Amino acid sequence: METTCDWSACLAVDRNPERLGGAWAFRGTRVPVSALFTNLASGATVDEFTDWFPGVSQEQVNLVLEHAAQGLTAPLAA
Repeated sequence: METTCDWSACLAVDRNPERLGGAWAFRGTRVPVSALFTNLASGATVDEFTDWFPGVSQEQVNLVLEHAAQGLTAPLAA
């Protein structure tokens, strides 16, 4: 399954080429978005993730998950 996700449209994240190698991170933190998905895939809950990364809010996590879900249902560009 091919997916597309334009993270620049998600208000909960940003990226800086001089920080974290340019990886997308939760806005205002140095926590990469990929850390959320890695932890969830390993069985962590959202509550655990926000406990482990206190700079990341529940609202940010919800926005990232909603954005990723939209990317899964968006039609692929031709």
